[in-house]
Amino acid sequence: MNAGKHYCAVIPSFNHSAKLAQISSALLAQRLAVIIVDDASSETHNKILQTLSNESDDIHLVTHHENQGKGGAVVTGLLTAQKLGYSHALQLDADGQHDLNDINSLLILSAKYPRALISGQPVYDSSIPKGRLWGRSITHFWVHVETLSLQVKDTMCGFRVYPLETSCQLIQQVNLGKRMDFDIEIMVRLFWRNVDIKFVPTKVDYPEDGQSHFRAIHDNVLISWLHTRLVIGMLLRLPYLLSHRLFKRNAESKNHGVVNDDS
Repeated sequence: MNAGKHYCAVIPSFNHSAKLAQISSALLAQRLAVIIVDDASSETHNKILQTLSNESDDIHLVTHHENQGKGGAVVTGLLTAQKLGYSHALQLDADGQHDLNDINSLLILSAKYPRALISGQPVYDSSIPKGRLWGRSITHFWVHVETLSLQVKDTMCGFRVYPLETSCQLIQQVNLGKRMDFDIEIMVRLFWRNVDIKFVPTKVDYPEDGQSHFRAIHDNVLISWLHTRLVIGMLLRLPYLLSHRLFKRNAESKNHGVVNDDS
C-alpha cells in the first residue's frame, strides 16, 4: 500500500538501536515517515539514532532527557505525528519482535476503516516466555470484563495503527499510564469512546538476543492497579455500556439478520 502523507510510523526506543536501521528501511519502503522517540537512551545509542535520522529527511528523532517509559514515548510520538500533519500512526517496537511483512495488512485495513484502531493479534511460537503468556491471558480476561465484550482480542500488542484525532484527544484529556500499562489502557478507553477495534493476526517473536525492558514485579503491579481502575471505570459506565451494546446488537440484527455473539 502507498501510505503517502496521511500515515507515519512511531517507534519508542530505549537503548534499542541495533535493528532500527533495518526497521526504518522497511517503513520508508512503504512510504511511511518514521518518528523515533529516544526515551533517554545511553549516549552510545543516542548517537546511533542521530546518525540514522541524518540519513533521511523522513526520519524524525525526538529525544527525552528523562526516561518516561514506553507509554510516555508513544504518547510523545503520537502527539508529534499529529503536529506534523499526519492522520494515522503505525506503532511498532524497536527490538524486531514484530513481523514487518504484516505492515501492509495493517495499513490496508486502516485505510478501509479509517476511524478504527487497527491492532496486531499476536501468533506466538515457542520463544515466548511462559510467564508472559500467562500474564497476557489474565489481562485478556480482565479486558473482557472491562469492555463487556469479546471484541477486544488483545490489548498488549504494540503493533497497531492509531487514528490520531481520537487517540490524541484521549491522550490530552486523560492521564494514561506511561509504562507497560499504556497499550492496555488506551485501547480499553478508546473502546469506551466507541472507537471500533479490528485485529490482524501477526507473528511475534521473542529473539534470543532480544532485550526486554519489562520489569516483572513493578510492571505487573502497575498492570494490576490499572485493571482495578478500569473495572471501577466500567462499573461507573455500566448503564451506558449496556445500552450501547444493546443498540449495536439490534443494529447488527437488522442489517444482517443475525447477531454476532462476539460483538
